[in-house]
Amino acid sequence: MLKRLGRGGSLPGSIALKLDPQFLKHFTYPNKVIMVTGTNGKTTTSNMIYETLAKSGLKVIGNRRGDNLKAGITTLVAANAGLNKRVKADAMVIEVDELNVPKVISDVKVDVFVINNFFRDQLDRAGEMETILRKLEAVLPDFTGTLVLNGDDPNVMRLALTAKQASIYTVGVARNAMSSNTSDEASEGKYCPVCDCALHYHFYQYSHIGKFYCPNHDFGDVTLQLEAAAVDFEKSCFEVAGVRYKAPQNALFSIYNCMAVLGCLDVLQIDRQYAAQVFETFALNDGRMEMFSLDGKDCLLNLVKNPTGANETMKYIQRDQEAKALVIVLNDNDQDGTDISWIWDAQFERLMSADVRTIICSGLRAYDLALRFQYGGFEGRLLVKPDMQEAVQELKKQPEHLYVIATYTALQPMRAVLRRNT
Repeated sequence: MLKRLGRGGSLPGSIALKLDPQFLKHFTYPNKVIMVTGTNGKTTTSNMIYETLAKSGLKVIGNRRGDNLKAGITTLVAANAGLNKRVKADAMVIEVDELNVPKVISDVKVDVFVINNFFRDQLDRAGEMETILRKLEAVLPDFTGTLVLNGDDPNVMRLALTAKQASIYTVGVARNAMSSNTSDEASEGKYCPVCDCALHYHFYQYSHIGKFYCPNHDFGDVTLQLEAAAVDFEKSCFEVAGVRYKAPQNALFSIYNCMAVLGCLDVLQIDRQYAAQVFETFALNDGRMEMFSLDGKDCLLNLVKNPTGANETMKYIQRDQEAKALVIVLNDNDQDGTDISWIWDAQFERLMSADVRTIICSGLRAYDLALRFQYGGFEGRLLVKPDMQEAVQELKKQPEHLYVIATYTALQPMRAVLRRNT
């Protein structure tokens, strides 16, 4: 009823679960239920899977707005089921917050479980990476579907060790121009889960993502079922089994998202051509690599919420060798994570180059962010404008290429500000 009255999101689901904690167990689900989780990229990946399945002719439902807690998924199910409690769809694609996976997978029969990556994120809410991994390891022994895993992430591949009843399908990316033999980025997957020794790498992609192996055990050196090769960052494309695909964004994380989609299609036995069509035109336009126009100048907005995501965004910005000006918005609300110590792990030094002329710090913790740049040695113009409207007004005055980076609770307000200034 609340859904029909326009009260969507998590509220109807929260009420339903309060009345009956077993609410989700009462429904009959489609024979294609795909769950997507991971630290970075789960919203984009789940939306691309949704669009690909829809393009193949299936009737698909999904929590495309990102209501990824159990309550939001409960709302989705209730809104799309008949009086007989049968979900009216051929496929259901659900993005699930990592900590909510145990709560959902126990009540919903999942056929394909896609896991992108695991990085340190929101320490005050989730704790260290080990906390999340142990919670997932506790529920995976009973999982009988197929795991589509990022075979280049040791944190993800560790889960295959406990999912004894599951089928495993691994995807990854071959060595490319962005790969390196060493890494100076903060990493959470440094040790073998079997013997605790330090993992070795043939090469790194970013953070702890790469071709890893344990020198003492057979953990690692994953034989991938599907691998992206011939990655071309100039043309924003890659190849799989000799077929060329366009990456929606010209970045490694985007290619990993695409590989998760292709792996999911293989498991479902759906032609990859539908994904190729989606990749050509896909744009989430929800603050993820979203383009705006400020007084006729392009301005790119992207979400950051942890060190790895910030590093990858900054690498993308670094490829633009023209003069640049940025607004960076840092909030510390509950959904952002109240612990902002991660800004000292992120390599903001990547922005401390001569071509970055101006950095405008904004948000609830604007002064903390400015301090980070001051200690980092930034020599350009460093401004503090806690109010986002004032920050964008200042950005509009800059003659350089324009970028905006925002944390989670700042993202939608910043989108609104940018739209008003377009």
